[in-house]
Amino acid sequence: MEKQYDVIVVGGGHAGCEAAASSARMGVKTALITHKISTIGEMSCNPAIGGLGKGHLVREIDALDGLMGKVIDKAGIQFRMLNASKGPAVRGPRAQADRKLYKKYMLEELQKQENLDIIEASVEGILFTDDKVNGVILADETIVLSKTVILTSGTFLNGIMFTGHKTTIGGRINDVTCTGITPYLKQKGLNIGRLKTGTPARLNGKTINWEILDKQEGDKELRPFSFLTKEINTPQISCYITHTNEETHKIIRDNFDKCALFSGLITGVGPRYCPSIEDKLVKFADRTSHQIFLEPEGLDTDVIYPNGISTSLPADVQEAFIHTMKGLENVEILQYAYAIEYDYVDPKELNNKLECKKIPNLFLAGQINGTTGYEEAGAQGLVAGINAALKSQNSDKDFVIDRSEAYIGVMIDDLITKGVDEPYRMFTSRSEYRLFLRSDNADMRLTEKGYNIGCVSSLRYAVFKDKKQQVDEFRKQSENIFILPVELEQYGINIKKDGIKRSCFNVMSYNDVSHETILKIWPELSEIPYEVYEQVEIEAKYSGYIKRQLADIEVFKKDENLKIREDVDYNLIGGLSREMIAKLSAVRPSTIGEASRIPGVTPAAITALLGYLKK
Repeated sequence: MEKQYDVIVVGGGHAGCEAAASSARMGVKTALITHKISTIGEMSCNPAIGGLGKGHLVREIDALDGLMGKVIDKAGIQFRMLNASKGPAVRGPRAQADRKLYKKYMLEELQKQENLDIIEASVEGILFTDDKVNGVILADETIVLSKTVILTSGTFLNGIMFTGHKTTIGGRINDVTCTGITPYLKQKGLNIGRLKTGTPARLNGKTINWEILDKQEGDKELRPFSFLTKEINTPQISCYITHTNEETHKIIRDNFDKCALFSGLITGVGPRYCPSIEDKLVKFADRTSHQIFLEPEGLDTDVIYPNGISTSLPADVQEAFIHTMKGLENVEILQYAYAIEYDYVDPKELNNKLECKKIPNLFLAGQINGTTGYEEAGAQGLVAGINAALKSQNSDKDFVIDRSEAYIGVMIDDLITKGVDEPYRMFTSRSEYRLFLRSDNADMRLTEKGYNIGCVSSLRYAVFKDKKQQVDEFRKQSENIFILPVELEQYGINIKKDGIKRSCFNVMSYNDVSHETILKIWPELSEIPYEVYEQVEIEAKYSGYIKRQLADIEVFKKDENLKIREDVDYNLIGGLSREMIAKLSAVRPSTIGEASRIPGVTPAAITALLGYLKK
């Protein structure tokens, strides 16, 4: 092709969509190359976005002007705040999606994005000049030139699907595989492995006995993902719950020998936190039942996604065990479950910008880095897109999010320092700063950072600045209106009668005081938007803990700000054992903080490294 791009994104999945959009938002010429435009934004597995930890990632993507939050707000058909009764740090927004609407709105967002071309073609090779990437080679041998390339190949690199002992070549059902790219990566010395994931059967909702199943409603008050969304207008639906039972388990156990997972056909490791049903029966052998969520795939379809029974068992065994479950006795199976095995690159091959250390100008994002999940993929795509755009312009800036700033930073740091031995999934427990890294304050943490680098629009920045100003003003107001303890009694709040006035900020900090009670005491606060009130209320309730966490972050920043040059020769550092030299040389951390988090690197080795750097 005659046209040359600054950034080429390979793959139209969740990582590819965010990578292409963020690169184009940076003002550089971007091409998204995908083998089928019709599958851009495809939800290959579960029809849902968000959850515990994952919902935080979506909020962070949105705070940086990404697409996922806006799209799920348009396509969501059941919104729920998980852990709503628990503390704000572990609450996770989640939404069921209409698959068709999600794809529709994602494509619309990409098509209206300036600086972005969408090309329907298969990429089968990478073009190098002087060991640097400068384009891609299409299946028909056409060359498309670019300054940087982002690979977001998902499960398509040498993808093989398994239903029992039957294998099918492909990266997804009814889709092709990509065999051409892996040899290029191996030739350049990247460490390549195999991972496995899977998806359950799809069921015909018309043939399910819904009346005998437990119904799961969504929230009455719908909380959108995007900080720009004012209201949810898509019709909402219910999900239902069934369970496996001892008969289900017996059929599965009796057919373990027919399962690709246990027969040796699959060599890749599957996701620990989203295991197949046969894997569950091995790992939780004492359980006689597992909960299965029956999730509609859209408003105008009868297809049901049975969340919890992904499997690689043969079709006839799937028929047998699915029909043992309550409500599914006569269900029609529309598509059988399958497992899929695919190539991935050891993420320790990447730096904190998601660029390959051994291959300049090549960035990787999504499942190719050993992660699982739409949200993890989208977050990586966004970071890779911004950094590829900066690199294409020879900018002296880069876009690095550290562990103290966002779950995105936690994930990238985990990947590049620890690597993976199973598909990586985000949880709130992975962050040591989770009281600060909440889903409600993602914009406060990240939008200014994104605006300063150039990936956040002036519209979003204006909305953020307005909210921030309102939060600051309400915080000040709440600290300057008071009430006596004796007056609080009439509102059911009993505290020490010491005659000392309490500020509204103080009263909000009491655990048993609700938003409704505050408005009864101070009716003039009813005009404060709830999202503004919520920010200040959380600050009030957790002020002591947040102060301590911010102090911890300051200590953390000292290590993160101590940079290590890429060309450091660890053999020249006295006091390092051969093992420490090998670990540090393999990962090549960019900061002292990263070095300290490499598994097996000792405090003594960090001390020796610090001494060398100070010299």
